[in-house]
This record gives sequence, structure tokens and C-alpha cells, in this order.
Amino acid sequence: MKNAKDQVSGAELLVQCLEAQNTKHVFLVPGESYLAVLDALVDAPVIDITVCRQEGGAAMMAEAHGKLTGRPGICMVTRGPGTTNATAGLHIAYQDATPMILFIGQVARSMRDREAFQEIEYRSMLGEVTKWVAEIDQPDRIPEIISRAFHVACNGRPGPVAISLPEDMLTEMTGRLTPASPAELSLSTIHEDHAGRLQELLQSAERPLLIVGGGQWSADAKEDLENFAESWGLPVAASFRCQDFFSNAHPNYVGEAGIGINPSLANRIEEADVLILLGTRLSEMESSGYRLVQIPEPAQTLVHIYPDANEIGKMYRPTIGIAASPVDIVKSLASLPGTARITDQRQALISEARAEFETWTVLPEGIGALRMPDIMRSLETMLPTDAILTNGAGNYTIWVHRYHRYNHYRTQLAPISGSMGYGLPAAIAAARIHPDRTVVCLAGDGCFLMHGQELATAVKYNLNLIILVINNGMYGTIRTHQERHYPGRVSATDLTNPDFAILAQAYGCMGEAVTESDAFPEAFARAMAASGPALLELRVDPEALLPTQSLSEIRDHATQSAT
Repeated sequence: MKNAKDQVSGAELLVQCLEAQNTKHVFLVPGESYLAVLDALVDAPVIDITVCRQEGGAAMMAEAHGKLTGRPGICMVTRGPGTTNATAGLHIAYQDATPMILFIGQVARSMRDREAFQEIEYRSMLGEVTKWVAEIDQPDRIPEIISRAFHVACNGRPGPVAISLPEDMLTEMTGRLTPASPAELSLSTIHEDHAGRLQELLQSAERPLLIVGGGQWSADAKEDLENFAESWGLPVAASFRCQDFFSNAHPNYVGEAGIGINPSLANRIEEADVLILLGTRLSEMESSGYRLVQIPEPAQTLVHIYPDANEIGKMYRPTIGIAASPVDIVKSLASLPGTARITDQRQALISEARAEFETWTVLPEGIGALRMPDIMRSLETMLPTDAILTNGAGNYTIWVHRYHRYNHYRTQLAPISGSMGYGLPAAIAAARIHPDRTVVCLAGDGCFLMHGQELATAVKYNLNLIILVINNGMYGTIRTHQERHYPGRVSATDLTNPDFAILAQAYGCMGEAVTESDAFPEAFARAMAASGPALLELRVDPEALLPTQSLSEIRDHATQSAT
């Protein structure tokens, strides 16, 4: 029965508010607790629905959407177990500073606080992995709370918001209310005094270094930063898994400050006389365990630019602290005249740091019949420059982080939080948003099976993406630590895997196993030409644990050190 013209249900009003916020995609696993929303989405063809196979995968897809678009990724899940599964994606969004909104079906209002079926109090449960948690008690407050959710997710340090939706509230009728206009960033410019002080620091600096990362970035901001770095003669490093914020081909790019940092770059961070943190918190991974910058009083003259004032001075006391969006600040910085101040010494600094990066990224020879250096050479030759690469966590990520060159904004989707299983969901989101782009997911054998069931989602939507499963039969990162710290005492890291190529075929994908380097280019060409998702299982030698050290070498070195 149709609603009266002046009345809508809470679910209908919710969907209208999402439309008003220009929502184009929703990632979900259906649940009985929000059936009314699923029904309302039928009348919103502008919103594409991606039906997923597990809530963790759905939440990771929404997070990847937030990274790619700068707008909150939307995920919908049911109460209880659905929400607990989705927390993996919330944690990524929180640590990666990604705008995201999780909508949760909830028990009816009359049943609250009785431990009803699948009931959880979400403010307590999700408070540590979100910026804000709310429950909508009255349908007439939906426009207010949805507007606030989008503003909170996007502004300051971006991050996830969770909104609980009691199922009876969703079916309750209310008047036709006007949804709020789309939320926008609250930008602020650099203060004239700060601009003057920063100019003075950059003019007098002998060993400056800028590290870029965090949230609230854009392709325009990347270009502005490149112009600023070029005109002022600044070497630029990317923070962990933010390598696509600055062209890796640019002569001022000097590498990634992340796990397994180039020792030469680590020395440059420690020895910088002016260190600019632009959008990054310089947390554990970027700081090599909080070692490169002293807490609380840095040895470097520190300039910290971050969108959330609460992060400035939280660990490192800055000489200049600027609480503002990197997007707006970089635009202001790019307009500061600086070319005439570039000295021969500054140019030499950049050339030396760039040469160290080039040396660090020379591919080794490799081990075994299928050698990862050969795979990387093929990828660098065969991939379009705007290809989107995704990955989760594990030793295999060293190959793409250290040796691939990211030159376009948002061609890297990788969890700063270090969450396994992220690569395939992120690739699905990328292929949904950019069906015309090449999307490649790299996953270890352990990482892939965390969310491997989302292959069914990729097949459902006939997505053109390629999955490279690097199979060495173990949880490689943990095995590396075992061999270093407990040599000869391997425990809980060996894996028994399926035949990944046959598994992919069972899902309806192209699936092939590759066992030799020479066979990879043709196999990858077939994968690129395939209609729909394709999976190549790369069977690598278990000895090839690290690019520059074999498993046996790691163990032997640890054994000798112990004796």
C-alpha cells in the first residue's frame, strides 16, 4: 500500500538523505533488521548496490570507496554478528583516516536493554574504532543525523561513523522532511604569520625533508605539492602506503617512510634540520617504532600540518603547528615564491637522496623458477600508468611497495592499519567505481583466503580485475619473525592451501597457475584480456621470503647471532 503524499517511512527518508548527499554506491550484506531500507533502495536507482558475501569484505569495500572518492564509503550490515564482522573495515578506516559510514540494523526500540536477539549497544562496542556512534530514535531526526554523520566523517581527521537504525523506527511514518545539502569540507588557509615563518625556515634550511600522507587529499593537491616541492627545492618522502600522493617519477621524490624503510632515508629523517609532516601523524610505521623523531621534543625543527588540532603536539612538539586541511594548505604553499632561493647545496641534497632511492629500488636476482623480480619487471612494462594496485598485508607487499612506481593519485589501495584480506575487497570497489581502469589485486596465500569468498561478488558484477595470489605456503611475515627470533622452532605458520587456480574456476573466473618466470607475461596478458575477473596463482619458492634474504639465510644469521 502506497504511503500518503505527506508521509514517508524512516527508511524512505534515510534513502532520500543518502541521495541528497550524492551517494552513488552502497556495499552491503542484507539483513532482516533493515529490510525496510532494502525496500526503499528499490526506488533509488541512482544508488548502485554491491551485494557482498561477508560484512568484513563489505566494510573494506566501503573504506576503499572512501579512499578513491574522498566521500564517505557507505556500508550496511545487520545487527550483532553482522556488525562484529564489519569492525575490521571500521578499524582500517579509523587508522587510515578514511571517510566512511556504517549503517547497522538494530533491535526494535521496545526491546532494547533486554539482550534481545543479536542486540549490542554500539556506542560502547564501536567507540574505539569510530569518530562518532549514534542511534536514531525518531525518524524525524534522520536528516539532522545523516547530515552530521557526513560532516563528521569528512572533516578534521577523516574517519568512520556508525549509525544504528532500530527496525521499528525504519517503518514508522513521519512527515516529508527536506534532506540536508551535501556535506563539504570545512577548509582553512595558512595564517600569514605561519606562512612567513615557514618561508624563513625553508630559506635557511640546509637539510629539509617533507613527509606526506594522511587523509583529505586529492589529485589537485598532489599536483600543488609537486609544484611547491619543485619551486622550493624540497625532497619529498611518502608515509606508509601513501606513495601515490606524490609522483614517484618526480626528481624530488626520495622514497617511502614505512615498514622496511631505506636506511639512507631513515638517516635523512633523523638528520633533517627542518622536517615537515604534511597530513601524516608520523605514527609507529613511519617513524620506525617512534625512533626517528624524538618524543616529545624533536631534534629537528618540526612543522606539523594536520587537519585535526588534537593530533598536533600529541606526540611531537612542533616548532610550527597548523591545524588545517592539506588540500587547502598545499594550494597556499604552492603560491609561495621560492625558486630563487634554491641553492646548489639544496639541489645536491635532492640529487643525492633521489640517487639513494634509485639504488634502493633496483630489483635483485630472485630465487627459484618463478622469481618475483621478474614478475615486477613484467608488471612495470605491461601495466597502464593509471592502473590501480591493491593489497592487504604480508611479506609479499614488499615487492609492490618497494619496487612499483606510483605516478597517479589513488593508484594505491593498501591498509595503513596492516589488515590482511583487504586487497580483494578493495579491488572490487575500485572496479565498481572505475570500470574503465586496470585493477590488480596482489595477495599472499594467507591474505587472500581472509576474504577470498568475495570472488563471488566480483563474478556477480562481472568485474574486470586481476588477482595475483603469491603462494609460498606460509604466513610469511610471522615466519620471518620466527626465523629471526626463534630459529629452528617453527610454529603455527605453515599453510595447507587449495589449488587457487581451480578454486577461481569454480567461482566462474579465469584461473591459471604460473610456476616459471617465462610463463608469466603471456599468462598476465590473457588475464588482462579476459572478460570478468581473472586469478593467477604464482607458486613461488618458500626460500624467497624477502627480496634480499632467503629463509635459510635469515635462519642461519639468527642461529649464528645466538651462539
